Amino acid sequence: MRILYLYTMNILIITGGSKGIGKALAQKYHSENYTVFSIARSELENCSYIQIAADLSNLNAAVNAMCTIFSQIDASTVANITLINNAGTLGTINTLGNLDPENIAQAIQLNTTTPLVLSNEFIRLTKGWKASKQIINISSGAATNPYQGWSVYCTSKAALDMTTKVIAAEQNDIENGVKCTSIYPGVVDTHMQTAIRKTPKTNFKNVQRFIDLKNNNELYAPSFVADSIFTIDTENQLENGAIVDIRKL
Repeated sequence: MRILYLYTMNILIITGGSKGIGKALAQKYHSENYTVFSIARSELENCSYIQIAADLSNLNAAVNAMCTIFSQIDASTVANITLINNAGTLGTINTLGNLDPENIAQAIQLNTTTPLVLSNEFIRLTKGWKASKQIINISSGAATNPYQGWSVYCTSKAALDMTTKVIAAEQNDIENGVKCTSIYPGVVDTHMQTAIRKTPKTNFKNVQRFIDLKNNNELYAPSFVADSIFTIDTENQLENGAIVDIRKL
């Protein structure tokens, strides 16, 4: 990859920036003159922001992607840098006792282990920077609400929220430490929601609720979520260690 030494004031690094909420976030920040790096397995054609192709379920690939990004940044020119851990998966929707062990492990790795690893790299690589530094974890109300059939998803998002709280506690007393927040985006009209609605009721007893949300036009647009998160990030609304539910803003 050609090395670019970027002279910019504001930077976003986001996982899963090729679809859904991640794509909307990448586009929003880019439209606001951020240099945007997206780490995702798939890439968009004719994309205006920088894409790093990597399988985020592979920890070596995830770490290498972060190193590639930071090799392109001159820290002395950066005023603001944000990492958004957005990529995630529902995994197989079914009750425990009916899941494949490998599927459980893959979902936990993508939803929990990868954000931990990337946050670790982000904190390490920005240590001593004068820039404002933020980590935003895209979590879910499933972190606090148990859904039958979503054991892996609920568990992994609860763990992600605790990651947020621990990072905040660790960084709070450090001069110019990294702020960290979890955000619940609400129910958003994405491919994940399409997959949920196609799940048999025998695997997911709450499926009708999500069908009704779609039929009643009660799903958030990804662009609305992206606008809300951008505002939280850039207008000094990022309370360290907070769990923010967009539906309650």
